[in-house]
Amino acid sequence: MAETITIMDPVTRIEGHMKVEVTIDEVGGQKSVVDARCTGTLFRGFETLLKGRDPWDAPVITERICGVCPVSHGMAAVKALDAAGGVVPPTDARILRNLVLGSNFIQSHILHFYLLAALDYAHGPNSAPWTPAWDVDMRSAALDGIVADHLPLAVEARRRAHEMGAIFGGKMPSPHTYIPGGFTAVPDEDRISEFRGHLNSLLDFTRNVYIPDVTALASLYDDYYGIGQGCGKLLAYGVFDLEDTPGGEQLLRGGIAKAGETPTGVSKFNADKVTESVKYSWYNDTMDQLNPSEGSTDPVDPHNKDSAYSWLKAPRYKKRPFEVGPLARMWVNGDYQTGVSVMDRHAARAFETLKIGEAMNNWLDELTPGANVYDGYSVPKDASGIGLTEAPRGALGHWVGIREKKIDHYQIITPTCWNASPMDSDGINGPMEQALIGTPIQDEDEPIEALRVIHSFDPCLSCAVHVMRPDGELVVVHTGPSTGKV
Repeated sequence: MAETITIMDPVTRIEGHMKVEVTIDEVGGQKSVVDARCTGTLFRGFETLLKGRDPWDAPVITERICGVCPVSHGMAAVKALDAAGGVVPPTDARILRNLVLGSNFIQSHILHFYLLAALDYAHGPNSAPWTPAWDVDMRSAALDGIVADHLPLAVEARRRAHEMGAIFGGKMPSPHTYIPGGFTAVPDEDRISEFRGHLNSLLDFTRNVYIPDVTALASLYDDYYGIGQGCGKLLAYGVFDLEDTPGGEQLLRGGIAKAGETPTGVSKFNADKVTESVKYSWYNDTMDQLNPSEGSTDPVDPHNKDSAYSWLKAPRYKKRPFEVGPLARMWVNGDYQTGVSVMDRHAARAFETLKIGEAMNNWLDELTPGANVYDGYSVPKDASGIGLTEAPRGALGHWVGIREKKIDHYQIITPTCWNASPMDSDGINGPMEQALIGTPIQDEDEPIEALRVIHSFDPCLSCAVHVMRPDGELVVVHTGPSTGKV
């Protein structure tokens, strides 16, 4: 009888607090992950914080959900409020919103590859905090040198992306220029020129450093094109509006797709088909299977719900799990349809960085110095709105309900809620859990392969779960006929 090993361990090099439990068994002579559970361990309740507040507070407060992708929350919040108020921002406001959001995408993608993911495959500088805890399956000294040499360049590039976003955003992270009805910064020639200088440097880094480094990594770890496939269903809301009218053309349009379909088809996304399952989450079961426009964030005592194991809800589209993120966006838009795997996620993210950067150069040409960026906004007495956009990590949605000019209802579904969700009411695992199941493992004490799968999604638990136990500790449980329990 094969030994089964359950490893419970906090995941490092992600945003926020996450635990992943994987069960490893021998299948066909190969140790593999046979079960997985992803746990969000932090509750903050931003949706509850917003109740009773002035709707103008929503962009400012929700940007505090995450320090890495605050701009996306600002964008989702103002789009929801625009919809509720029935307003269309001026053209230059739309462009400026895109430019600051694009800056945030670029910095996040660079951050993810070099500081969060690459160190799973290569040695960085020989000093803390770069020394890996699991020093296994590092395949090339040449790649070590590339990563070590390019880490400083990546840190500098990320700083530059932040500075670029702050030109029109006022500051980064958490710019306060996103307001319902428009934007607060007015474009001028000097700002446009300064922004373009940063952007051209970042495009040079993306073309000549970032993409070649991902290509080099893929050539050494090409087996990871066959690892971490997951659910195979991809979803995007769409991002970077190219027209003022809501629902118009976007740089990266929304849609749903299924990998492996021939011919590859993309279906239209319908927000009414989104539900949230909470059977395995620490929330009130009366909220199960509701659309975010009807649901609420109603936590329960985690010690009194034995079936649950996460503070993440389980978003579903037509009752099925969907992967979101750069790969989903690029697949839906026909820019990258090679496959769905660990390495495909890294490649799609790098190519998306270039696509967004090149588009930003064109948007700068469309700005009119001194243009109007705000036509006014009056909070409606009673209304509702949905703000759908994309964060670097995937589809992000804000649902707002306004009563008597105050926020009466607010729900947020983040990308990591989609990707790292627990099982749903039908017992179907979330995308990341599915991607982990079947992953081959060389050393059950240092399952680096599982970590590579997790990091390929770039999970952000700060966004995803809105009670952390300070007395938590690492637990490794070995079970089997030869060992019993230790």
